[in-house]
Amino acid sequence: MEKTRKQQICILGSTGSIGTQALQVVADHSDRYEIYALTANNQVELLAEQAHKFNPEVVVIANEQHYDKLKELLSDIPLIKIYAGSKAIEEVVEAEPIDMVLTAMVGFAGLAPTIRAIKAHKKICLANKETLVVAGELICSLAKEYRAPILPVDSEHSAIFQSLVGEDCNEIEKILLTASGGPFRKFTQEQLATVTKADALRHPTWSMGAKITIDSATMMNKGFEVIEAKWLFGVPAEKIQVLVHPQSIVHSAVQFADGSVKAQLGVPDMRLPIQYAFSFPERLNLSGDRLDLFKQPLEFFEPDLDKFRCLALAYESIKKGGNMPCIVNAANEIVNRAFLEDRCSFLKMSEIIEMAMGKCTFIEKPSYEDLIATDAEARCIAEEAV
Repeated sequence: MEKTRKQQICILGSTGSIGTQALQVVADHSDRYEIYALTANNQVELLAEQAHKFNPEVVVIANEQHYDKLKELLSDIPLIKIYAGSKAIEEVVEAEPIDMVLTAMVGFAGLAPTIRAIKAHKKICLANKETLVVAGELICSLAKEYRAPILPVDSEHSAIFQSLVGEDCNEIEKILLTASGGPFRKFTQEQLATVTKADALRHPTWSMGAKITIDSATMMNKGFEVIEAKWLFGVPAEKIQVLVHPQSIVHSAVQFADGSVKAQLGVPDMRLPIQYAFSFPERLNLSGDRLDLFKQPLEFFEPDLDKFRCLALAYESIKKGGNMPCIVNAANEIVNRAFLEDRCSFLKMSEIIEMAMGKCTFIEKPSYEDLIATDAEARCIAEEAV
């Protein structure tokens, strides 16, 4: 009997929260999956450790200053090809043996390699939401042209995707996008004025990287997910309703024309959406806790758009269209980092983003080159304001 070929996976951002959990999935299903390439930005020791365990063909470190250190750490595995720099990350996704690319890089940096992977006809397991926030129209157009499937890895978008399986011909009346509400859901405006990064990094239900945890605290993350859902599922923003659901059990839902609602529920575990993107349409065994609905209530609340201005600004950017979501994303990346470095207060973040939206050059139908220029301009404006 012929042995089934293992699916070859490239993980962009293997040392982050999504990347490390994806490697757990690969380890649990080593009869199906194999790592072809691993990439990281700065965490050279962890990248080397992962390379020793998974023995990929290629490893890439984005920060070229770590190249010599990486070579030294992997000197005992001479067959591994070692590269450095953002261009090397863009090129590695095109390697012929790769079947799927998990885009788990953080921020705007994920856009260029995702485009290259789409053009190389790879299956995209999308965990980098900024790709669709910044260039949704371009990405969807390219995916259609090059017949590259995009499977969402965000727990919310995976839940929507799972709810839509078998519903191809049925109209979506509304998407119900759930949000935990973050650590400051019950805070007053006065309390928000004095919160620290330590407060913001204590997420009540999910364990994530620092950048996305801060975005969750401001609810900008949910705003980005509204934009992402618009492009992934072809639904206008006014048909996407955000529900604050503190328990993070209902990961999202879809309402259809007959009024019925389909939802995906489960314990908060990012391995599930990662594995589902890898294995679709199959469901594979996943170890871990199982949902017990007897143990807790399921609560839902409306988000406070006055208190969480970032979510309101994201909706405004969708309404404006063009390069406005790109402006919001770039400014957000600057203020998010500034907050983490104690250079910007929590409430000041939304003020600077709103200011960048007003100052940055608006382009109604941006090209890829326009988006690169917009990103640079918005970052400059936001950095000066910080």
